[in-house]
Amino acid sequence: MHTSTPQAPTFWQAFAYWLKLGFISFGGPAGQIAVMHEDLVVRKRWISEGRYLHALNYCMVLPGPEAQQLATYIGWLMHRTWGGVMAGGLFVLPSLFILMTLSWIYMAYGQLPAVAGVLYGIKPAVAAIVVSAAHRIGSRALKNRFLWGIAAAAFVAIFALNLPFPLIVAVAAAVGYVGGRVAPDKFAVGGGHGAAGKRAGPAVVDDDTPTPAHALFSWPRFARILITFLGIWLAAFGTLMALYGWDGALTQMVWFFTKAALLTFGGAYAVLPYVYQGGVEHFQWVTAPQMMDGLALGETTPGPLIMVVSFVGFVGGWTKAIFGADSLLLAGVVASAVVTFFTFLPSFCFIFLGAPFIESTHGNLKFTAPLTGITAAVVGVIVNLAVFFAYHVLWPAGFGGHFDWTSALIGVGAAWALLRLKTGVITVVAVSGLAGLAWTLVRTQLL
Repeated sequence: MHTSTPQAPTFWQAFAYWLKLGFISFGGPAGQIAVMHEDLVVRKRWISEGRYLHALNYCMVLPGPEAQQLATYIGWLMHRTWGGVMAGGLFVLPSLFILMTLSWIYMAYGQLPAVAGVLYGIKPAVAAIVVSAAHRIGSRALKNRFLWGIAAAAFVAIFALNLPFPLIVAVAAAVGYVGGRVAPDKFAVGGGHGAAGKRAGPAVVDDDTPTPAHALFSWPRFARILITFLGIWLAAFGTLMALYGWDGALTQMVWFFTKAALLTFGGAYAVLPYVYQGGVEHFQWVTAPQMMDGLALGETTPGPLIMVVSFVGFVGGWTKAIFGADSLLLAGVVASAVVTFFTFLPSFCFIFLGAPFIESTHGNLKFTAPLTGITAAVVGVIVNLAVFFAYHVLWPAGFGGHFDWTSALIGVGAAWALLRLKTGVITVVAVSGLAGLAWTLVRTQLL
């Protein structure tokens, strides 16, 4: 164990680290949190184990991508507001630019046989990935019959009754709140993304390091931050309203994805059904197959999986030709940037508003029972998403059409690799894409 306290990083040293992290943050929230723990707690010792987990516990009860919020929290703690903006922004920007590029290739060249063949193989892998997510979250969250009941009710509510996702979340939170008082042992949560280990040695921000002045909680500061973020949101939303009206595609995207950002309890898979309901069924920014392709692209890029919303924005802007038929690329880029900005704006707000309170009090959070109810409902919602994807992959023309045996074999192989072999998502997607390409080339030769 190290015995000397490391030197505090400068702003630009931190900038270099957060930029690097933005390009290597594959593996979903668990992987991203583990990478930050290894780098910041064990190797660099910028923050102690206790302070790291304390920040993580707060981020886990917030809506939004917890790994990106954790990066924002640590960046803010070490280098004030601009440190938080830098850390959280760099966690997202590389993924945004990569996804914009992939979205352009998809829209401009997606009909080419080679591209179409790769996407053909990826689609059943996406269905397997969603099944794997449901299994992973369910095995961790559904610890008793009460929680299984909430999950089953959520599945019926969205699959059979087509109830809106926000209503399901609200009811699940209420059930969890009541259950936490009536039967607290049934709604207690444990674990999370544990990262415990041996103490690495003294840290720049150690367990007993006094809370820095900028991290102390005060109501005037709280009010200033809240007014600032509301002002940013209103100014941007008002500008789009003035330019395009309430029914404009960009205006509707802002309103819709702001609501989506407030509903991402349980990770990106939880909010995808809501994005599907709005993006596919209501606004028709994307089709169901395009939504699956977007999720596949999101799985293969660094950053939070919720970045799939930037794909939805790109395709929606392109499809709706919001700047005219001659400016499709510009429309896609602008819509993608707008959607990403308003999806992540609340995450920064939550950190800058609440982190001073968490740092100043070091108290235990008491939101676990409602969160447990929401997490259980999320499992049922994700199962519905898996059923939806599997249906569209296996019966591409509907139940009256043919059953796609090739897609079924690729999907089963992907699920086996994920659930039994514990193969990484990127590897599964890559191999499935190559299998789809090979089958497409063979089929073309046969025909």
